Amino acid sequence: MAVATDRATLTGRLRVRPLTRRPTVSVVIPCYRYGHYLPSAVASVLTQPDVDVDIVVVDDASPDDSADVARALARSDPRVHVMVHERNRGHIATYNDGLARATGDYVVLLSADDLLTPGALSRATALLEAHPTVGFAYGHPLELIDVAPVAATTARDWTVWTGHDWLERRCRKGSNCIFCPEVVMRRSVQEDIGGYDPALPHSGDLEMWLRAAAFADVGRVNGADQAYYRIHAQSMQRTVYAGHLRDLEERQAAFASVLVGATSGVDDGAGLYRLACRALAASALDHVAAAADAGNAAEEPIEDYLAFAFELDPGVGSSARWRAVHRRLARSDRAGHAVGAGARRVRRDLVDRLRWRRWRRSGV
Repeated sequence: MAVATDRATLTGRLRVRPLTRRPTVSVVIPCYRYGHYLPSAVASVLTQPDVDVDIVVVDDASPDDSADVARALARSDPRVHVMVHERNRGHIATYNDGLARATGDYVVLLSADDLLTPGALSRATALLEAHPTVGFAYGHPLELIDVAPVAATTARDWTVWTGHDWLERRCRKGSNCIFCPEVVMRRSVQEDIGGYDPALPHSGDLEMWLRAAAFADVGRVNGADQAYYRIHAQSMQRTVYAGHLRDLEERQAAFASVLVGATSGVDDGAGLYRLACRALAASALDHVAAAADAGNAAEEPIEDYLAFAFELDPGVGSSARWRAVHRRLARSDRAGHAVGAGARRVRRDLVDRLRWRRWRRSGV
C-alpha cells in the first residue's frame, strides 16, 4: 500500500508544522490553445519556495503556437519538459499522459490557464509530509478573471479527515468542493489508484478525489489561498459541459463509479451512494423551484429534472419538497410568477452566501 496503514489517528483541526526536507513535486500542465497563458502558469510553479519542482507541459495538438511557446519555456529552464500530441486526443488522455511522466514525491495537475499561489506547494507538502496517511491535500482556490487578487499565504491550521468521513460528507452534499489546481497528491497514491477515467470527461475530477479518499485520508490547508482558478468564456465548464442537468447526471456517474462500480471496495458503498442520490435528487428539485420563482420554468427542461430526481430517489415523490415544487410550478403557470417568490429568492441567496463562507473556511 502506498500510504501508511494507520489511517489518520489524528483527525480534525491540527497545528501547522514546517517542512523538514525539500520534497520533489511534479506539476503536469495540460494545454490546448492556451499558449498565451502558459508563461504565467509555468512561472507560478518555478518560483515555488522550499520544494524542488519539475514541469511536464502536454500540448494536445493545439492549432495555434502553444507548442512553440512550451518548447521555448523548456529551452529557458531545464525543469520544464514538453510533450506534444501529433493529433488531438482530448483532455482526459492529455491529463493521463502527463501524470504518467511524473517523477516527484507529489504531483499537481495545473491547467495552463490557472496559477499556483506563492508558497502553495510548500504549504501542502508540509501537511502531507507530517501525515503519511493523507493521500492528497487541498486548500482554498481564488477565482481569477482579469487581474489576480492578492492571495493569503499564511496557513492558519490543517484539517485531516479519514477518507471515509470525507467521502460521506461529499455524498451528503452530492457535490464537488474542489476545483483542481489547489490539489497536491502523493504520487504513490496517484499511481495506485490510476489516472482519470475516460468514461467521465465532465466529472473526472470529482471521481478522482472520491477514489483517492476511498484509498487514503484527506487533508486541507486552512487560511491560505492555494491556487488561482481562471474564469473566462472559453473555459470547458462554460462551453462543452454547460448545463445544470448535465452536471447532475455526471456527478451521479462519478459517485456510482467509485461507490458501487465493479471495482468499488468502499465500506458501505451502497449506503453512501444512496446518500449521494438523495442529495442529487434534492438539488434537481431545488433547481426547478428556483426556476419557478424566477419565472424561468418555461425555459428549463422541468420534466427532465423531475424524472431525474424521481429515478434517483423514488421516495422523493411523496416528500414535502416534491409537493412544494409542484405548488410553485402551478402558481407560476397561473400568474407568471410564484407568490412569495421574491422572498424565497432573497432567502436562497442568503443561504448560498452562508454555504460559500462555510466552504471557504472549512473546505467542505
